[in-house]
Amino acid sequence: MPLTTSGLAAPCGSVNRQGRRYAVLVICSMSLFMTYVDSSALNVALPTIHRDLHAGVSDLQWVADGYLLVLASLLTLSGSIGDRFGRRRAFTTGLVVFTLGSALCSAAPTVGALVVFRMAQALGGCLLVPASLSIVRQVFTDPAERARALGVWGAAFGLGIAAGPVVGGALVSGVGWRSVFWVNVPIGLVVWQLARRTVPESRAARARGFDPAGQLLAIVVLGSITYGLIEGPAAGWGSAAIVGTFCAGGVGLVVLLAVERRRVEPLLETHFFRSPPFSASIAIAVASFLALSGFLFVNTLYLQDVRGNSALVAGTLILPATGAIIVCALVAGRLTGRFGARVPLALGGVCIAAGGALLLDLDPHTAVTRLVATYAVLGCGFGLVNPPITHTAVSGMPPERAGVAAAIASTARQIGNVLGVAVMGSMVSATTLGSSHLVGAAADRFTTATHLAWAVVVACGGVCTLTALVCIGRRGMRVAARVYRDEPHVVAGTPAPVQPVASPVTD
Repeated sequence: MPLTTSGLAAPCGSVNRQGRRYAVLVICSMSLFMTYVDSSALNVALPTIHRDLHAGVSDLQWVADGYLLVLASLLTLSGSIGDRFGRRRAFTTGLVVFTLGSALCSAAPTVGALVVFRMAQALGGCLLVPASLSIVRQVFTDPAERARALGVWGAAFGLGIAAGPVVGGALVSGVGWRSVFWVNVPIGLVVWQLARRTVPESRAARARGFDPAGQLLAIVVLGSITYGLIEGPAAGWGSAAIVGTFCAGGVGLVVLLAVERRRVEPLLETHFFRSPPFSASIAIAVASFLALSGFLFVNTLYLQDVRGNSALVAGTLILPATGAIIVCALVAGRLTGRFGARVPLALGGVCIAAGGALLLDLDPHTAVTRLVATYAVLGCGFGLVNPPITHTAVSGMPPERAGVAAAIASTARQIGNVLGVAVMGSMVSATTLGSSHLVGAAADRFTTATHLAWAVVVACGGVCTLTALVCIGRRGMRVAARVYRDEPHVVAGTPAPVQPVASPVTD
């Protein structure tokens, strides 16, 4: 029987649609990969930026934290922008802004200009991450296909984190630190052009309302605290400027909590914190990412300025940590599915604390084999902790609130990143970095200053473990269920009873 055109139309159309979906997945994953390669590559470029632009430790903190601060402040808002005005529009706009910001960073004449351009770059990153996730969820409607697609999208994050130090090290060693930024320009333009042709436009049926007062107060709180932590060592912790800055952050936090309690759709859902699993997830997110970002910042300076390693060698030495993050993230998913989030979170906290403890007696000549083993232990901890955070945040939540809870958990990760660079960077900022690597007494002073930073890592690991053991389990789930059963939620303007999201838990 001969094949007819009509007989082939449906299969061909199905194949074309499937091909288009996977093209969208590749585009969204490429954008995520680009942003995280850029962030992780920057760490190994910091010592070279210090020497080229005559920057101090606090300047380097602002180069790293300027981006993270914008991301932490605006991440929740940027997700609402895509839902309201169009996810493709938000995605392509984010690509343009990120690419333009990268070009400006590559040409920055001073460290101050670099900080400003990094903040501009972050405005694009704010739009890219939530918009790309929403697009993938919208395009893949079949639950099984969506799960696989989200797995690929999430793997781009891990690959970006793992590849960044090596890619950045090769670029810095071979071309210079500016290449870390301008390499994004051709990639960003290609992805932007592909996105305009391939990604379908979509909007939420009902976009979450904006909260300008809450957004402004959140920026004031985070900005004030970050400024105080970074500038405190130089200005003096008891100076009027630093004390006033911390007071402004404290007052802003009190006002923020008061304002958010009165809004129907607040930026920060304060009543979520009555749920032990949600509160635990936020505490663990902040603590673990504070340890991660602080470790990467301080360790990069140690490897290059104290040990005299090139950017490429330093990036390669960090590979055991980034590789362990990827492997243990997969293990964490299996553990969570079988035993609940409590087990990987507690184990991850133990690994983070153990890794920090192994660095407490760090000196300029610590054996490379010991460093590599320590980095692997830390990577296992970060890999085990990260995936269950969102799972824990939505445990016991009604389905219509799960997205908001996950967004707050993502913001908590970024707040941890900001605080890690600010807190642990300030602990070593009293030391002086030279035009070449440190030797003798100067190297000893720097490594001694890092010991307090590694003690913070140990404490963060302990917070993760204790919080997981105390707040996550059957008792925590029962409290969470009562919180959301007793408080009706407004969905599309209509009060409705809710059912908590099911989650495997163990005592």
